[in-house]
Amino acid sequence: MSKEQELKQKILIVDDSEMNRAILTDMLESEYEIIEAENGVEAVEIIKERKAELSLILLDIVMPKMDGFGVLEVMNKRDWIEDVPVIMISSESGAAPVKRAYEMGISDYISRPFDSTVVHRRVVNTIMLYAKQKKLAALVMEQIDENEKQSALMIDILSHIVEFRNGESGLHVLHIRILTEQILRYLDQITDKYSFTQEEITLISTASALHDIGKISIPGEILNKPGRLTKEEFDTMKTHTTIGAEMLENLAFHQDEPLVKEAHAICRWHHERYDGKGYPDGLKGDDIPISAQVVALADVYDALTSERVYKKAIPHEEAVRMICNGECGTFNPLILKCLNDIADVLPQKLKESTPGRTNEQELQEILENKLQPKDAPASERTLQLLERERMKCSFYASMSDEIQFEYTLFPPMLTLSDWGAKRLELPELIMDPFQEGGPLYSIVDKGDIVEFLRILTDTTPEKPVVKYDCKANISGESRWVRIVCQSMWSFDDESRFTGAIGKVVDIHESRMRMDALEQMASHDAMTSLLNYDYAKKQIQDLLRERSGEEYVLMLMDVDGIKKANIQKGREFGDKILIHVADRIKEAVGANEIASRISGDEFLLLTTCDMDMDMDRAASRIAQAVEGEYEGYRISVCIGMAGTRHMGTNYNVLFHGADAALRAAKKNGPGQRENYQNLISTRAEDKL
Repeated sequence: MSKEQELKQKILIVDDSEMNRAILTDMLESEYEIIEAENGVEAVEIIKERKAELSLILLDIVMPKMDGFGVLEVMNKRDWIEDVPVIMISSESGAAPVKRAYEMGISDYISRPFDSTVVHRRVVNTIMLYAKQKKLAALVMEQIDENEKQSALMIDILSHIVEFRNGESGLHVLHIRILTEQILRYLDQITDKYSFTQEEITLISTASALHDIGKISIPGEILNKPGRLTKEEFDTMKTHTTIGAEMLENLAFHQDEPLVKEAHAICRWHHERYDGKGYPDGLKGDDIPISAQVVALADVYDALTSERVYKKAIPHEEAVRMICNGECGTFNPLILKCLNDIADVLPQKLKESTPGRTNEQELQEILENKLQPKDAPASERTLQLLERERMKCSFYASMSDEIQFEYTLFPPMLTLSDWGAKRLELPELIMDPFQEGGPLYSIVDKGDIVEFLRILTDTTPEKPVVKYDCKANISGESRWVRIVCQSMWSFDDESRFTGAIGKVVDIHESRMRMDALEQMASHDAMTSLLNYDYAKKQIQDLLRERSGEEYVLMLMDVDGIKKANIQKGREFGDKILIHVADRIKEAVGANEIASRISGDEFLLLTTCDMDMDMDRAASRIAQAVEGEYEGYRISVCIGMAGTRHMGTNYNVLFHGADAALRAAKKNGPGQRENYQNLISTRAEDKL
């Protein structure tokens, strides 16, 4: 790639028409580098691989494999629509598709035929608008980042003063913030009882740094006493909770700020206990604000694992055990579960985190919250759409006989689809699913579970797909199944295996189902002959693969079907068509193709060698189908076009056979016409 190409902005043109792509390319290639896709599936792959490079997508609506709306659906699900603008291109003139496209996030709409000036102007405007939006978002994020850093810095300084006076390092404040954030994040994942936005988690974590500001009023000889405190000294020490709260209450300003309110709750109640035996107010259960409950546990954990003037540090594992066993007071069971579940990662989190720095993901979520209305409830339509998608997924799973699942390593959890759970007679949610003796071991042998996990954890981001065949106990019957899944990886610099999504397929039933689906997709429902689309492809492939052989393409029309429908009913007319189709099946050979186009018209490709010309080939088919059927005389008209004279281009052959059929029908029932004879006769007439 040249330097000039590298500097050019890239536009992806998605259209199944090569001519349309060529027209748009001619209009834009002098200023932009053009990438092309001829269907939606190909476009999705390109966007997935090159999203960061694309400045714009020009997207057609009507395409094979996946249409434009399908592409937009994928882009919305994967949040690509936020990063790459889309202009829809189509000849659709109705308002409905245009409205639907705008609802799915397109930036503009261009109708065909293309006007060069309009196309160019809208492309330039859309790219410039998105560039300005990205620049604005970057500036806002930078400002938020700076404000967050400054706020955190001031709080860290104030908290460090308290810690310094207490004879401790400022790491205690940092640890409380990190522990609070980690517990809140996990708590939000495992229960709907408490719900937090990213902004709320950041707010509570920041406010947690102020939990001990009341200690600034406690005499130094009590704060730093190396031995056990007397009852009077401990009573004095306990007043740091109410003093800290009063300090915040007595602020002359900012009383209504969320940070001040959270800090007040944390200062006053972070020594309350779930059983009501804490201080200063003896609050019990969820009368204690959840922010104070979380900070309380974080404070105890860090106090145990840190060295103080009056004690040595306790190892991490021992501290977690003591807290969970109730040796340090009673805590909310859900918060204890959070501590226990994330215990393995806490030491590393405390080691890696940097003071006063909001990470990029947090900033992005804060930015989105700042730019969108607060507390905006989901619209009724959105909720209906989500419920519809859930119903669709459940329905597809039940129809496909596939047991769909998701497995996450952290937390260790297996989620089964509704239908899959019923099929296996298991709960939809299984915590720590591969623990020996768990419910999965009644379904699959231990050896298969161990081997499957080994293969799964050996995957890489480049090769994430796993297929594993084994026997499973389904509805009391041992059956061979195939587990197909894709492992999931984190987006960190060093990707980590985080779980998998996949399905369990009954191999026998799957094969039968695929055969049935293939039959439905490729054959006419009434006659069981090939349908037209499938036959066309088969004929094109056959003509290409056996280009040295001679064939005749026939279009055949059954005479008098409308009359039969009127005289004896449509059901009788259908029986005639089925009878004709059965006779055709008997007449065609291995390398010949028969199809029902629609109604009473059939399409055939038959061999035609030197010993049998096209008329004789047509006579063979006509003799097979013509005759008496339940008192009704069946006759057919046939139009023919042969490869000997017209070549192997399907469209040319079809055009010739169609013209010949129309000529045959003009001559009356039971007639046959050869396109080569037809054009020869016309030439003689002109002479």
